[in-house]
Amino acid sequence: MTTKVASRAAPRALVSWSGGKDSALALHRVLHDGSVRVEGLLTTVTDEYDRISMHGVRRALLDAQAAALGLPLTTVRIPPACTNDDYEARTGDSLATYAADRGEAVVFGDLFLADVRAYRERLLQPHALAGLFPLWGEDTTALARRFVALGFRATLVCVDPAQLDPRFAGRAYDDALLDELPPGVDPCGERGEFHTFVHDGPVFRHPVPVRPGEVVERGGFVFADLLPG
Repeated sequence: MTTKVASRAAPRALVSWSGGKDSALALHRVLHDGSVRVEGLLTTVTDEYDRISMHGVRRALLDAQAAALGLPLTTVRIPPACTNDDYEARTGDSLATYAADRGEAVVFGDLFLADVRAYRERLLQPHALAGLFPLWGEDTTALARRFVALGFRATLVCVDPAQLDPRFAGRAYDDALLDELPPGVDPCGERGEFHTFVHDGPVFRHPVPVRPGEVVERGGFVFADLLPG
């Protein structure tokens, strides 16, 4: 990947990192255009399970991702069934720490949900951190195809069976899968239809080895476990 070196005037930023394709595309975009100085990743992890919250990906794979990206990782630890107040307090602590270290912005991979964007900006406001949304408003079909064409490799690790057939859990996120998605399912899963784990691509120094594990239903979602390869 050809990257533009960020100028010293570019804001210092963390990338809000879910481990999935949208945050990977957002990272790719800002590294490519040099619009920010990326200083690390910020990820929410559920304590009892030691997994990326909502995505259900093991902490060991998150750590392997960060190492393959060559970026420091900051985790916000939350309990299972975390209340919104608790989530905001713990996230706020991490944001305050970064702001106190002269951080200036947080990059998000959100695409078109205005309420989600407004919520993120509200959390950042007390800390005088800017919210940056480099993919905002782009066509999600084009983004999905671009992700594949750029050479990213990802796996569907969580599926909402109310929106998408559970058989998609554990599938590779590729052109074949995009061709099979039913009408009404956003190809980037922006409405929570599915979540992914990215294990290779142009922002990685090397692939993250993974192998398939068990597929389970928990809390109304279907999770395809990934094991370190």
